[in-house]
Amino acid sequence: MMQGNNTLGFQLVANMERMTQDRIGASALKNAKYNDRFLDIGESLSALRNEKVGDGDSAIIIAAGPSIKRKDPISEIKERGYSGAIVATESALLYCLRNDVIPDLVVTLDPHATRIVRWFGDPSLNQKKLDADDYYRRQDMDPAFANELQANQEILGLLNDHGHKIRIALSTSASKAVVQRVIEANMQIYWWNPMLDNPDLENSDTRRLQDLNGLPCVNAGGNVGSACWMMASAVLNKSAVGLTGMDFSYYSETPYRNTQYYHDAVNLVGLENLSSVYINIENPYISENFYTDPAYMWYREAFLEMAADAAETCSTSNCTEGGILFGDPIEFITLRKYLDRHIADD
Repeated sequence: MMQGNNTLGFQLVANMERMTQDRIGASALKNAKYNDRFLDIGESLSALRNEKVGDGDSAIIIAAGPSIKRKDPISEIKERGYSGAIVATESALLYCLRNDVIPDLVVTLDPHATRIVRWFGDPSLNQKKLDADDYYRRQDMDPAFANELQANQEILGLLNDHGHKIRIALSTSASKAVVQRVIEANMQIYWWNPMLDNPDLENSDTRRLQDLNGLPCVNAGGNVGSACWMMASAVLNKSAVGLTGMDFSYYSETPYRNTQYYHDAVNLVGLENLSSVYINIENPYISENFYTDPAYMWYREAFLEMAADAAETCSTSNCTEGGILFGDPIEFITLRKYLDRHIADD
């Protein structure tokens, strides 16, 4: 249920696809051209279709939304002995590894030159870099990242130890730093192209990518959590996918400053107009209010469309137990109920 008058926020949602393309399209193409030299390290994503990934026909997505630190889904997943496929965003990698869970597949997508490598451990991270970017310490995320240098050392060590056991769906749009780190950690690489726009359009960036390398193009829904779901449903061919940590929103008490796109919002509308950008939504399943920004609202709308398109072959259950990702055809249930169902099936 939408609350309040957030006309500007909804106007931005309507333009978010174009804004996102303007923001990342050029860097995604540039990265793909650079990464072309590394494509012989690893395989095409299509090779994953022939592999057994997890037991049975179900999967669980572990993303890194703010519910993760409140709900701690890995504890229940481990306690119940779930053996289906675990597909994790790169942002949830530290959360998984520090809890002794080796994901069956990790996914990375974002082309940002310096930030995304931090999820894998940045060998060059120092205090000067931290002072220049408050992205991690500002957000309501895994508290392990509060001490950034310590967290960086932890994920560096964990991934060095376990990287060789982990498959990664590595987007050709990934930065030079991410690709180098993934190769360094000896992760098992499966390359793919993100669908940046409609490939049937003239001058399509997606068409340029496919012409460049011939790799499969995947509709990632604009974000890595949705990309994980697409990998589970369309590549691993799982008939049931449960979501955790996919809030697409913030808890009502979260300060605006602690949201992911805070600086972008300030630059766009000014500090005095911030409240006009954010959208308040009540989750009727848990009778709790959340708020979201135009980017996450767009991700939500795109995900609902993707899930509806796949509904005949893949059921989607949101087990985040919070946030705003609900609506037909998504089933909003507890993680316990999902595990009851699929541990019995597997």
